Amino acid sequence: MPLEEELFPSTPGKVKNQTMNRQLHRCFSSTSTLFLWALFLIALTASYLSFQSFVDTGSKYFTASWGGIQWEKQVRNSAQILQRGSSSSPGMSVLVTGAAGFVGSHVSLALKKRGDGVVGIDNFNSYYDPSLKKARKSLLNDHGIFIVEGDINDAKLLAKLFDVVAFTHVMHLAAQAGVRYAMENPGSYVHSNIAGLVNLLEICKSANPQPSIVWASSSSVYGLNEKVPFSEWDRTDQPASLYAATKKAGEEITHTYNHIYGLSITGLRFFTVYGPWGRPDMAYFSFTRNILQGKPITIYRGKNRVDLARDFTYIDDIVKGCLGSLDTSGKSTGTGGKKRGPAPYRIFNLGNTSPVTVPTLVSILERHLKVKAKKNVIDMPGNGDVPFTHANISYASKEFGYKPTTDLQTGLKKFVRWYLSYYGYNGKSVT
Repeated sequence: MPLEEELFPSTPGKVKNQTMNRQLHRCFSSTSTLFLWALFLIALTASYLSFQSFVDTGSKYFTASWGGIQWEKQVRNSAQILQRGSSSSPGMSVLVTGAAGFVGSHVSLALKKRGDGVVGIDNFNSYYDPSLKKARKSLLNDHGIFIVEGDINDAKLLAKLFDVVAFTHVMHLAAQAGVRYAMENPGSYVHSNIAGLVNLLEICKSANPQPSIVWASSSSVYGLNEKVPFSEWDRTDQPASLYAATKKAGEEITHTYNHIYGLSITGLRFFTVYGPWGRPDMAYFSFTRNILQGKPITIYRGKNRVDLARDFTYIDDIVKGCLGSLDTSGKSTGTGGKKRGPAPYRIFNLGNTSPVTVPTLVSILERHLKVKAKKNVIDMPGNGDVPFTHANISYASKEFGYKPTTDLQTGLKKFVRWYLSYYGYNGKSVT
């Protein structure tokens, strides 16, 4: 009999009481059965969802780019300090952020070469060709340096790294670089140069022991300053670009963490770094590419047709400054996020002290490449670039003997040799 017929008789009012009671009993029995089945289905669904969540979590764990016993072993091995120097200078265990970047890769190799432990972290973003970063990573891996693929905004990852290794120093070079790109993607500068920096400092201030920190500021902080050469004590409150503003903000933020938490912090104002394995967005790099491909290059000039000039600094000289800063950084004084006493806070210019005009740079490249450039000379647009940079390096020279030794002619010759080899211009030779 259909269920409707059991519950609803065809002739209502003529059913005897006994029959009615029996029907009501069946009704409630059927309802109870349905209720129990409903509970069973709900429980089954909940169990399935819980299991699926467990599977998803496990899948994420096993497919994550970091974590696990093997990963921790790689981190520890890379961070291991080899014996170097005297007992008073036993070596460092350094976390290098932006390790697959231009400066980061060179600094990592130099540290490893002298016996320090090095672990790198890099997010391999696409601001410029990630394949170049991957090639640098491969080079570092060949020298026993492990690079963690991750973002400095990932607090859990950074905390894990400090849990696995008690880093003595942090070389913070990860950043969103470039003056002009800030007009296209301003959020990336805030994300990397401010939020990322704060996240790293938060991890460092809570670490036990606290590491000493050396980080990359920029000569761009001098902005519209017209006093030359630029000194660390000059005004830096007139940035000409968002990039410069985020680096200036970084200097203020690091000062705050030094003051409150006792972190030893050294900021380095780099002046137009160039050389092998450089950044493709830099002028000397793109000039080289376009000259070889027969494409015109754009040369900007300042007001009144004045040539732009830069204090071009060769990568090896920058590396010397980075290592000198690490070696003289002093110790952080906090424990568990609480300051125990004053800690060093320093800012250094790292430049070459010999500004060269952009047309002179192009002439040197033409000579080394043996190709004449097709030039478009135009007035500099209002994109945040400044007309000149010139570093006063007396403070760094006094504190750790910083002394650049590579002039632009020599440095570009080394860069061109690397460029021709890396990009396969086998028929070219460098004069």
